[in-house]
Amino acid sequence: MLSSLSLEKLSQSLEGSLLYDELHKTLYATDASAYRIMPLAVAYPKNKEDIVKLMHFATQNKISLTPRTAGTSLAGQTVGTGIIVDVSKYFTQIISFDASQKTVTVQPGVIRDELNLFLKPHGFFFGPNTSTSSRCMIGGMVGNNSSGTTSIRYGVTRDKIVELKALLSDGSSVVFKELSSPDFIEKTKGNTLENKIYKTICEELSNAENQKEIIAEFPKPEIHRRNTGYAVDLLLKSDLFSGAERTINLGKLLCGSEGTLAFTTEITLKVDELPPTNNVMVVAHFHSIQESLEAVLVAMKHHLYTCEMIDDTILDCTKTNKEQSKNRFFLQGDPKAIMMFEVASDSMEDAESQANALIEDLRRNNFGYALPKIYGEDINKVNELRKAGLGLLGSIVGDNKAADSIEDTAVELSDLPSYIAEFSAMMKRHNQGAIYYAHAGAGELHLRPVLNLKEKQGVQQFRTIATEVAHLVKKYRGSLSGEHGDGIIRGEFLPFMIGEKNYELLKRIKQAFDPNAILNIGKIVNTSKMDENLRFEAGRVEPEIQTIQDFSDSMGVLRAAEKCNGSGDCRKLPSAGGTMCPSYRATLNEKDTTRARANALREYLTHSEKDNKFNHKELYDVFELCISCKACASECPSNVDVAALKSEFLYQYQKANGFSFRNKIFANNAKLNKLGSFFPSITNFIVNQSLVKKGMGVAPKREVPLLAPKTFKKWYGKSKSKAQSDFFVNGKVYLFCDEFTNYYDVSVGIDAYELLTKLGYQVLLIDHEESGRAFISKGFLEEAQDVANKNIAIFKNLISEDCPLIGIEPSAILTFRDEYLRLAKDKDSAQKLSKNALTIEEFFKKEISSGKIHSGQFSDMEKSIKIHGHCHQKSLSSIEATFAMLNLPKNSSVTIYNTGCCGMAGSFGYEKEHYDISMQMGEDTLFPKIRNTAETTAIAAAGTSCRHQIFDGTTRKALHPVSILKTFLK
Repeated sequence: MLSSLSLEKLSQSLEGSLLYDELHKTLYATDASAYRIMPLAVAYPKNKEDIVKLMHFATQNKISLTPRTAGTSLAGQTVGTGIIVDVSKYFTQIISFDASQKTVTVQPGVIRDELNLFLKPHGFFFGPNTSTSSRCMIGGMVGNNSSGTTSIRYGVTRDKIVELKALLSDGSSVVFKELSSPDFIEKTKGNTLENKIYKTICEELSNAENQKEIIAEFPKPEIHRRNTGYAVDLLLKSDLFSGAERTINLGKLLCGSEGTLAFTTEITLKVDELPPTNNVMVVAHFHSIQESLEAVLVAMKHHLYTCEMIDDTILDCTKTNKEQSKNRFFLQGDPKAIMMFEVASDSMEDAESQANALIEDLRRNNFGYALPKIYGEDINKVNELRKAGLGLLGSIVGDNKAADSIEDTAVELSDLPSYIAEFSAMMKRHNQGAIYYAHAGAGELHLRPVLNLKEKQGVQQFRTIATEVAHLVKKYRGSLSGEHGDGIIRGEFLPFMIGEKNYELLKRIKQAFDPNAILNIGKIVNTSKMDENLRFEAGRVEPEIQTIQDFSDSMGVLRAAEKCNGSGDCRKLPSAGGTMCPSYRATLNEKDTTRARANALREYLTHSEKDNKFNHKELYDVFELCISCKACASECPSNVDVAALKSEFLYQYQKANGFSFRNKIFANNAKLNKLGSFFPSITNFIVNQSLVKKGMGVAPKREVPLLAPKTFKKWYGKSKSKAQSDFFVNGKVYLFCDEFTNYYDVSVGIDAYELLTKLGYQVLLIDHEESGRAFISKGFLEEAQDVANKNIAIFKNLISEDCPLIGIEPSAILTFRDEYLRLAKDKDSAQKLSKNALTIEEFFKKEISSGKIHSGQFSDMEKSIKIHGHCHQKSLSSIEATFAMLNLPKNSSVTIYNTGCCGMAGSFGYEKEHYDISMQMGEDTLFPKIRNTAETTAIAAAGTSCRHQIFDGTTRKALHPVSILKTFLK
């Protein structure tokens, strides 16, 4: 075992960093696969010299280096016992672009979608389009030979390889590119490792017996999506090896080699001209899986750009996903499967004609009970639903999960219906249902049995089904992997799939490239058994974790964390849209992802021997920068709500370690403000003194929010309307007087009251508790539970659909819809109340729809308005409600900023150690857009924290939407 001294010495020699603490090793022990292997360390190299140093260290100490980018591999390619080499942070440059040659050169850490954003203005794009395209990186795509939805039209990653610059296992630099046959032979001469590699390839593939064996045993050449072992079958096309092609490129061999042959540092790719912009998608609905696959044979006779399948299991998962439920608009009835057939053309007329011809052909053959056509932005929504497939499967509640084992098989398209019929019969024999989705047009479906890998019987089925599927794929001369790679999960079956002789050939090629065995050992060849090193220990006693919050919707807090399947949606950058995950976007550290937090919590709750399994400093570290924005609760396809997990962790951790002075101040802010409000001027002066801020741990550059001269409740008591209830033609509403409006934003409360009153509503305020938001965010859950129970008791008999509870501050009112449901003792009342607790924007949208509020009540004043949405609104409510409200006046011009989190997040941005990262979060998307907004444009922000952050970051004053709308009142 290597000493920490050796690792420290290595760390000091690198320009990048090397981490070997327990937390980072834990985070990199898993990827998106079923495996868990604890590494020795994690390296973040800054340059090629760092990688060479790592190679020399690995050689000297006989350990493995495992390259990693986004860590979304499904076959276990990016886990290993040695050093995980993460190039996602520093190897992110687009080096050059040549429009005339249609090539682009990138480092391996460039994200696929980011590359296409760069290429788009030039009229080009990189075709292979995986479901993880918003975060997967080119290096990983090369390592796996990724394909995705567009392969039927634009091919796979291997088709795009022009040149690879790489480091061989001895640290020497090489370039793999297209060579003439004579140049290839020239490369075999000499004694360098590169020469030896070329010589080995030449000798092995010149052997007639080897050629014969490859042709006989490898998958059918008609199957374009195949990742079976190393692509030696493709090299046989060279005239050096009895083929007809006069050039050869070993870069094609490296593509799909999973980092086992060389360490790629630069990638030159062929790019395509942008596809036609006029698209029509026919979403065919089917009563059975078999019918849908038979329809593919008809559909593929047409000029399709995509041909993708989704089954009913995934469609059902979208019902409970906040983000994807919006994308179900096109569904008709309850299909067993849908097929997404997309056509495209330079003219809309031609695209329409193609779509109609396709529909006519399907109907002629009696395929599909519904064949709706989808256009424009709606096509993107359907594609997003399809892309979410893997993540959505993680949201299945319980221990029975869609397992990776047979999810990547590919057969010739004409064999697909027969293959799936046999597969379905096999699954029936095992009393198993299966999940079917993905690339039907390419002959590849992602097939997943639903198994419990925590039980020995489930693991036995895992192996049995995988073995039987391997035999079935072999029967059709298919590929056990179409695009996800062999890795660990399929490596064991390679000798059977390609024959023992070919397998020995692959081992000799591996030996030629990597004689010291340091490059991603145990992948493709010499792998461990596919049912070893699994993420879950079969037959374990399931830990019983007691929590104050109710996690029964996930069958407990541990299973809530286990819903994360590693798909890495939380690693997408601001350009991909959405909010998740603000801390990762600011730091680009895996530690600061939603995935890391869920994985760490799962790890410690499962393996900790402490009575309080939450009591680990590593968990505190991984949760520290989580700002509880709740974006993950809606944007994570698996519905991993890390904000809920964090508040529970903080509660349990602080029970063991105590509650800090600062946390007590912030958590009890409402109580302290109640005292301070008796002498607000004095309080405001004191709390903003530098020594006081220092004592509270508040950042010096922040101003502590100022208490208003009079609380909203006091204003209401003196100013409320004395009119009779029948004067209010639109009925009555209860206004929740949250602690922020009551003490700080009194003017907003007054605006809301006056606006509603003038529109014909009787606005009632009654004595109630604070919302508990500060208690929740700081982990004071006993206090939060007490507040929740009291508020539910106060409002449960008052609030109804006709008389709702309306809130001004989103984070406060939405506790009724979110945290209260986990904290409440009276669950039935909490559920009932949650349905009628509305943000004021939601209330306005509802009343506008009913006609009670209309544009005639507002002036024709012209005003441009930009909306920044509060994170909790985006996750638990909708910014569209704010848009509807502010768009009501005839001459208001309203747009919604495409922004992420502002970064303030309640008290987070005030804390001295978090100030800089808070401002960095604001700089990601919000601040630049505010600065580019005309001074005459009103900025709407419902969150009090958002408004303060906008002012601190841009000096612009944002207003609550009700304050803006009030200015339009006649």
